[in-house]
Amino acid sequence: MNSQLKWKFAFILAVLLVCIFGVIGVPTFPTSWAQVKGNLAKRIQLGLDLKGGSHLVLQVQLEEAIGQRCDQAVDDLTKQLRAKNVGVGEIRRVDDTHILVRDVDSNTSGGFRDLVSNQFTEWTMAPAAGETNGYLLAMKPSVVADLRQASMNQTLETITRRINALGLTEPTIAFTGRSDDEILVQLPGVGDPTGAKAVIQAGGQLQLVRVADGPYASEAEALAQHGGVLPAGTTIVPGKNESVAAGQPSGQVFYILDRSPIVTGQDLRSADSNPSTESPGQYEVDFKLSTAAAARFGPFTEAQAAIGGRMAVVLDRQVFEAATIQSRIEDSGRITGGFSQESAQNLALVLRAGALPASIKYLEERTVGPSLGADSIREGVRASIGSMIVVMIFLVFYYRLSGVNAVVALVLNLVILVAFLAYAGAVLTLPGIAGVILTIGMGVDSNVLVFERIREELRGGKVPAPAVDTGFDRAFHTIIDTHVTTVVSAIFLFLFGTGPVRGFAITLIIGLIANVFTSIYVSRAIFDFHLSRMDRQAQLSI
Repeated sequence: MNSQLKWKFAFILAVLLVCIFGVIGVPTFPTSWAQVKGNLAKRIQLGLDLKGGSHLVLQVQLEEAIGQRCDQAVDDLTKQLRAKNVGVGEIRRVDDTHILVRDVDSNTSGGFRDLVSNQFTEWTMAPAAGETNGYLLAMKPSVVADLRQASMNQTLETITRRINALGLTEPTIAFTGRSDDEILVQLPGVGDPTGAKAVIQAGGQLQLVRVADGPYASEAEALAQHGGVLPAGTTIVPGKNESVAAGQPSGQVFYILDRSPIVTGQDLRSADSNPSTESPGQYEVDFKLSTAAAARFGPFTEAQAAIGGRMAVVLDRQVFEAATIQSRIEDSGRITGGFSQESAQNLALVLRAGALPASIKYLEERTVGPSLGADSIREGVRASIGSMIVVMIFLVFYYRLSGVNAVVALVLNLVILVAFLAYAGAVLTLPGIAGVILTIGMGVDSNVLVFERIREELRGGKVPAPAVDTGFDRAFHTIIDTHVTTVVSAIFLFLFGTGPVRGFAITLIIGLIANVFTSIYVSRAIFDFHLSRMDRQAQLSI
């Protein structure tokens, strides 16, 4: 054997050892089959259709996000008109995309129109039908479309962070492609998605707001104390009554709060759950604010502390606590409320991941049992092994000793593919197994191309060595052309597909790349080794 051939086999052996290590790790001696299977199971991640788990389809209530933008515009418009002394009778939201402004003072109507035109560029303004000195503001369709897309992207990103924080293995979180407001969530290995659903669906909208008045036993009482009309810039928010007798269920009370919060969940830098220092056995959530939020929060709390003011911690439109501010607070705070360890951890997780822009609704929920996964694996493995055996028998029968060469290349191709899945942490799904089987078929096709070219050269009168050289050279371009076109198609499947489709694409891509290596490089090395040991006049077994 010449030195060049030795280096080829050394490289092939190195690739084989790296692949074996990726599949089963460093074996211990003595190594049992059960240990090998255990190592393989740890390294090959299975998808939902093989491992079992939960399949959820979520619908994002985008109208809520659009309505919130409309409410925000109403508040901003009210404040700016008051600051510019522009008199109006009423400003209210008509629906998710329209605002009605009634009885604009004719003396300041020019200032009103200038303000809307310059500061509220996302809205179009027109006279309101049936209203004297009334105007109807409509959110532009392009703004609505951008807001819908931004809300979907934020929801997808937020849910992804929340699910990843739970430590689940290889979840699938993507748009369904069926509708512009649906998201697919697949959780392999999660038989009961209750905990994950609670974390996904939690709103997580934290606000720190000044308490204007309260608590009151009912909304009617709160309104009655102010002559039936809330003070400007305030709203009524429900909360828990923590002063009820011990052992009794906490009742509901109502607070009058400023409509505009001082700090929101977007201002959080971190949030963690810790044991309560005041209530043994209970937990609280400690949070830290960003530098910009601390710059606002410090002066606010200092001013409130001087007058004995109160601040409410509002989470998802409910007051968790309303405490009197004792001194200046810079960049940290805490949320108490009789949390258990799990509920405090989930709340901290939700706050860290950020708030959903709108609520979600579950359109579909399926649980795939592990028995189905076991059946799928068993049948898929049987199909793969069966196809391999049939192909091997055909190759050896039809191409004789050269068929053994092709069998070795196919086995190495399969080992490389499985090793890549292990190293990359890719998820193997049932379509992925189909990709493996298709790769086997492509590998057979490549070997058939090479062998038939060699047969043609032998029939033309060439001796084995030149026939092998010419056969590989002529088949090389054909193999590259067919593989490149298939790889390009698989790349498009990976880029635009979701879930199992991408699994099929990635196994096909890696399998085809490995196939070029095995059918050209490995198979050629085996032929060269065989020819180096043959007599010049001997016939090639093909």
